[in-house]
Amino acid sequence: MDIIFLRGLQIETIIGIYDWEREIRQTVVLDLEMATDIRRAAETDDIAHTLDYKAVSKRLIEFVENSQFFLVETLAEKVAAILLNEFSIPWVRVTLNKRGAIRGASDVGVLIERGEKPADA
Repeated sequence: MDIIFLRGLQIETIIGIYDWEREIRQTVVLDLEMATDIRRAAETDDIAHTLDYKAVSKRLIEFVENSQFFLVETLAEKVAAILLNEFSIPWVRVTLNKRGAIRGASDVGVLIERGEKPADA
């Protein structure tokens, strides 16, 4: 199985448990690894035979911008579910980074893997 990745996708959203966080938009950063088989796309040189990462990014931007979750864990789970269900991929790794959430730390967030990880991914 092959991996298509998307790194550093920055999206503004309402996220957090504190009252002040419910009143502002904060940036979350998504890094994605998505299992797929790219051989047919490589043979045909046709985007119809691969995972369209532009379509993935557009869908996630629309979803995340309109979401209002309390926990990054919830948002990461929802992102993984969209990828698995709407884009028919067998496995995904989602890293969701809420930069600036902890003073003194450059990054904080969650990393989850969902679906059935292919043996060679």
